[in-house]
Amino acid sequence: MRRNLLVVATIGFGLFGVVQAATAVPSISACELPKDLQSVVERKYPGRTIVSLSDLRDDDKELFQKEHGDSCPGLVKVDFYGDGKPTLALALTTKSVAKGKTELVVAHQVGAIWKTATLETTDGPTPVVWSEMPGEYKDVYAERKIRATRSVVVFCSYYAWTILYAWTNNKVAKIWLAD
Repeated sequence: MRRNLLVVATIGFGLFGVVQAATAVPSISACELPKDLQSVVERKYPGRTIVSLSDLRDDDKELFQKEHGDSCPGLVKVDFYGDGKPTLALALTTKSVAKGKTELVVAHQVGAIWKTATLETTDGPTPVVWSEMPGEYKDVYAERKIRATRSVVVFCSYYAWTILYAWTNNKVAKIWLAD
């Protein structure tokens, strides 16, 4: 009995040490850009930062976390162009929640160069970005639809509007999913 207790205690202390070591390793932020892209963003979009949870209003933060867990509200990896090359959709904002401007930017790595394109700029409450699978999407009024063969980007200001972007026929297509 005493020997079993000693074995259990040894294992317990060993696991405690492993957990301590694992939690001591710094985690990479879900909102962190690759270093080479970070320098491009700093140069092309001065004063802008990736939207983080702290930029969102409390109910927006709660909704985002409920729907997307621990992912970053301003950064999502997406196969937007369908070429398998690194592509990220970024929501870049100023630090003011009430009066900030937010840009939706798609960054696509072609060789060693990151090419960026601004898809939208908006005022007001800070929007979030995420990706959805390929498929057929209808606009809020069921008047237009997009048949996406690649992943799409969704840009959303909760309780206000949601816009979907897809790369179709070698150009960006856009529809409003909520208005």
